Amino acid sequence: MAIGSQTAPGRMQFRFRPSEERGGDDHGWLKTFHTFSFADYYDRDFVQYGPLRVINEDRVFPGQGFPFHRHQEAEIFSYILSGELSHKDTMGNVETMKRGDVQMTSGGTGIAHSEYNDHPNKEVHFLQIWARPSQRALKPQYYTRHFTDADKKDKFAHIVAPVGYETVKDVREADGPTPVHAPLHFFTSLLSPKADPVTHNVLPRFNPVEGSTDKLVYLQVVQSSGYSIEASKKDGSGALIKVIGNNGQETILGEGDGVFVDGAVEGDVVKVENIGEKVAEVILFDMDA
Repeated sequence: MAIGSQTAPGRMQFRFRPSEERGGDDHGWLKTFHTFSFADYYDRDFVQYGPLRVINEDRVFPGQGFPFHRHQEAEIFSYILSGELSHKDTMGNVETMKRGDVQMTSGGTGIAHSEYNDHPNKEVHFLQIWARPSQRALKPQYYTRHFTDADKKDKFAHIVAPVGYETVKDVREADGPTPVHAPLHFFTSLLSPKADPVTHNVLPRFNPVEGSTDKLVYLQVVQSSGYSIEASKKDGSGALIKVIGNNGQETILGEGDGVFVDGAVEGDVVKVENIGEKVAEVILFDMDA
């Protein structure tokens, strides 16, 4: 089956988006891809998806980074894939994050921060993700969590969940999901070749709305093979997964590819199978529509 093919229409609809259609650029010190409109990249069809506003897949060279800059009214988290990322902010938080670390900055009424790769010779590869907060004028907050590769091996680890969700501890450091002030859940998995498929059962709406049961799901495969993945797609050396809905709809994703799942409801099932020869790092968002 070709990448992006779909079958069996139903209420839950898949919309495939290849990596090559994302925005982004090679700035020398920063190599980046944008799933949604960001900076100089604008596509009116990809401005946000539910509360999800930004997914940037960034690679920052040693000794480079983002100087102090201000944010407000945004939930901003960094998920470290490899290398090290050093964070400083105007609340006094100073931290160097490594693979598996999640750092959440709840911008609220306003905060300034910087993020640098202070390692002398290793690139840092991370996802920068923004969500729209459910409430404005919140007090700025900072959270950190860590998840090992074992936590994610051949299962979905619950990385981020809304403040008030049953497993969320609204403190700076703790076990369990990182708090976010938005109706958004973030999961990750490391899928081994030939392993049994993993499943995600769509969660209930976090903010119930009378007459509305709609949920949104989005999946994307991390570009583990590097910034340029065209060769790995052509020769099959990159990660490759199949995503299957409970209505029989399916699509195949290579590295950097994503699929938007519209019209999902609580209890729908999304199954993910590694059909390649390489471990696939997969991210999944489950959100209120």
